[in-house]
Amino acid sequence: MTAHEAPGADPTGHDRITRIRLSRIHLPLATPISDAKVLTGRQRPMTEVVFLFAEIGTADGHEGIGFSYSKRAGGPGLYAHAVEIAPVLLGEDPSDIGRIWTKLVWAGASVGRGGLATQAIAAFDIALWDLKARRAGLPLAKLLGAHRDSVRCYNTSGGFLHTPTGQVLENATASLAEGIGGVKIKVGDPERGADLRRVAAVREHVGDGVALMVDANQQWDRPTAQRMGRALEEFDLTWIEEPLDAHDAVGHAALAASLDTPIASGEMLSSVAEHWELMRHGSVDVLQPDAPRVGGITQFLKLAALAEHHDLQLAPHFAMEIHLHLAAAYPLEPWVEHFDWLEPLFTERLRTEGGRMHLPDRPGLGITLTEQARLWTKASHEVDSR
Repeated sequence: MTAHEAPGADPTGHDRITRIRLSRIHLPLATPISDAKVLTGRQRPMTEVVFLFAEIGTADGHEGIGFSYSKRAGGPGLYAHAVEIAPVLLGEDPSDIGRIWTKLVWAGASVGRGGLATQAIAAFDIALWDLKARRAGLPLAKLLGAHRDSVRCYNTSGGFLHTPTGQVLENATASLAEGIGGVKIKVGDPERGADLRRVAAVREHVGDGVALMVDANQQWDRPTAQRMGRALEEFDLTWIEEPLDAHDAVGHAALAASLDTPIASGEMLSSVAEHWELMRHGSVDVLQPDAPRVGGITQFLKLAALAEHHDLQLAPHFAMEIHLHLAAAYPLEPWVEHFDWLEPLFTERLRTEGGRMHLPDRPGLGITLTEQARLWTKASHEVDSR
């Protein structure tokens, strides 16, 4: 080793991954959350979100952070799978993100290329993209090739079904006052009249000029979705989200062809192949991929290219800290979803103004974990080759 080489440096001159820290963080929610899946008896109210965080470091001293998550169930499974496959990253050049993604898939090939397996891989993949952008001194969107410095945004966290209509209206007022451009509310109440009254109240409250979306969380069958879609036409909705089972590409296509209101879906899918089914059937007007669910940024970029080819709107689901960057790099004008749930995890805040969420100028994703997030850690694991 020469005097200028760091301990453990690669003789080829390439940087390499030397350490990985995995954390399972349980974020408690202030109020139990209910959507249509709870009202139909299929799920229990949500009281926490479980996150898998991956922090990756290199021989040259570069670092990156990424995360995936699970709601209601699966968090310990994500963490366990990540612990098993993490050692295959050691010694890899962190710039070889595509090759590393494939290596991680093969490390856990017996559990497939979707679902829990790819959601565990996502935390590593996102951390590597964060590392690459930090090393370049650029916000991730700029590294990817941004088309804009801000993205249209809408709020979801204020419109869940457990929230009384009066409070939903107050939440909508607060969101708009914070510079958020639109409001999404949950529907799918078994009593369909309740949904229509709720939507009518919100539309009257925010006025005709504000973007309003509804989300049925997959709880309608095809006849109900058709009837409700027709009944909702009068409210000039920006979209109807997940009216049917997420994998019912044919049913969504029939709705998209018969209704004036755009149809949105994709958040529950966990692979590029599943999103391709929606695209090839003409099932959606608005595609809603979730980078932590599809396997990270590497896979998200693949399906974003397909979405652009099909001239689709893009509105990534949840995790605005990641998706703001990815939406800013999409060629067609997208949306990003504002959730305040994750704010206790991160030191930084994203700025909303004029109906848009603005890119931070910090390198990478621009996030660091708070001390409180560390206190919510229920399990951690380190892999280190130094």
